[in-house]
Amino acid sequence: MTRAFIDLHLRVNPKDQQATRRLICKAARLGYRQVSVPFTSKLSEEELTQLKAACSEVGLDFVSRADFYPRSENDLTHFLRKFRRRFEVICILCDSKDMARQAAKDRRVDLLNFPSLDYHKRFFDRAEAELASCSLAALEVDVKPILILEGPPRVRLLTSLRREIAIALEFKVPIVVSSGVAEERLMRLPRDLASLGFLFGLDETQALDSTSTSPAAIVARNREKLSSRFVAPGIRIVKEGKPT
Repeated sequence: MTRAFIDLHLRVNPKDQQATRRLICKAARLGYRQVSVPFTSKLSEEELTQLKAACSEVGLDFVSRADFYPRSENDLTHFLRKFRRRFEVICILCDSKDMARQAAKDRRVDLLNFPSLDYHKRFFDRAEAELASCSLAALEVDVKPILILEGPPRVRLLTSLRREIAIALEFKVPIVVSSGVAEERLMRLPRDLASLGFLFGLDETQALDSTSTSPAAIVARNREKLSSRFVAPGIRIVKEGKPT
């Protein structure tokens, strides 16, 4: 089976164009087909256009993505209304149980990411998974902390990840493994990235799916929704007729 691998979380500084280009070129050399760089308030539309062009030059498909730390339900709702129709992937960074619950049940959210290394602040539990399984949200795991942590902190993180992944698999919540890196030295071949999934409980097929099939499904689904021909799930305008 030929797989198209995706890294949905390259963290580049678009102000540093040389470093950004090096990361993008390396992603292409490593064999990725699609990459994404999170949009922030510091990233202008012009810089976003430059990122797309840089990816196109090396044969990469650029996926637009927006990350957000909501502080309240109104905050989350405002963000989703403003950005859902502008980006192909929406990721909510969850650092409280209330916001994790709100994000998990909202069908406009694609990825749930729990960036804290403190297991007390990682809120992906059975209730969260049940909500996410109904809304189609996926659990995103960034491997950067696994690569840079050592000793007890790494062990504690892996213990948390094994618990979260087991819950996600039980409730059939899609799992997306991303790099989350900003340095060339931390970038890995697609299959090496997938293999890190073994450390937190994924088997070979699940690990490969987490870096190819699962993120690809999210991108394809949202590109269809953002198409001018989209009407509703399963309904598209095939040919526009002229008024008589």
